[in-house]
Amino acid sequence: MPRTRHTAAFALITVAAFALTACGSGDPAAAPAGAATSAKGKIPTQDVVSSVKKNKAAAALLPAKVRASGTLTIASSIGTPPGATYLPDGKTVAGTDIDVADAVARALGLKLKREVAAFEAILPALGSGKYDLGTGNFGVTDERRRTIDFVTYLNDGQGFAVRDDSKLAKVTDLTQLCGLTVGTAAGTTFEVTLEENKHRCAEAGKKPYDVKTYSDLAAVWASLQQGRSDVVMSTINGLRYAVDQQEGVRFLNEFKRLDVGFAFKKGTPLAPAFQAAVNGLKADGTYDRILKKWGIGASAIESSQISPPEIK
Repeated sequence: MPRTRHTAAFALITVAAFALTACGSGDPAAAPAGAATSAKGKIPTQDVVSSVKKNKAAAALLPAKVRASGTLTIASSIGTPPGATYLPDGKTVAGTDIDVADAVARALGLKLKREVAAFEAILPALGSGKYDLGTGNFGVTDERRRTIDFVTYLNDGQGFAVRDDSKLAKVTDLTQLCGLTVGTAAGTTFEVTLEENKHRCAEAGKKPYDVKTYSDLAAVWASLQQGRSDVVMSTINGLRYAVDQQEGVRFLNEFKRLDVGFAFKKGTPLAPAFQAAVNGLKADGTYDRILKKWGIGASAIESSQISPPEIK
């Protein structure tokens, strides 16, 4: 395919969707249910949070020390929409993770001190007490639950995308990737899944796939557009959003669903209050408005849970 078309498309998504970087059934090419109809590269900015009222019952579940201070420190991984990105000013953050966290804070009567941090650095830092909580489209896995507590607010997961000239039609088994180069972000569930299953190619008598990891998703997409990767693995919602912004690439399919949650130090006393706040946002309609804004209605959860088992 013409490289000039790919270069122009990649420039668009780098500026509009990956300005600064730090994880359905039916037609895979279709936009997700409730997707915004704004022009390519436009990030929705409507306010769906400021009307949230304090949820006194949820706030009462907070530790007395937290209620007294009124502030929590949150580490946010800023990567790509619809999860978290920067607006064109290069300073203002926006996305599902941002809106849900801000809405929960309002419901609990708290102010968030937000610090931008690299995705792979957040979970280890929670254990040290550097942050009170973190967001970064963190999928709830059994491995992570050993050291991290989660409060769920979304259902996303793993998926694949390729260039239009790829012969891949769908990936239902990782042995279909044998002999190919797979690009993904470092420190993610995608990297873990790929590395843990690489041996299956040799067992099937095939050439192993090669996993290339990058520190940010802009680099992952660049590797695909420039032919250094044959396929990319990332979040379902992120892939769907990204392919809608670029020419010459297509979403293949969902591979595995995972719950997504706020991440906390193991044994946190904050979890019950955050769970109650998320469920309160579902009850008053705020939750649905946030998901509609970002075009991910299919990722709604029925109710928030504290560290549920990994979806198998």
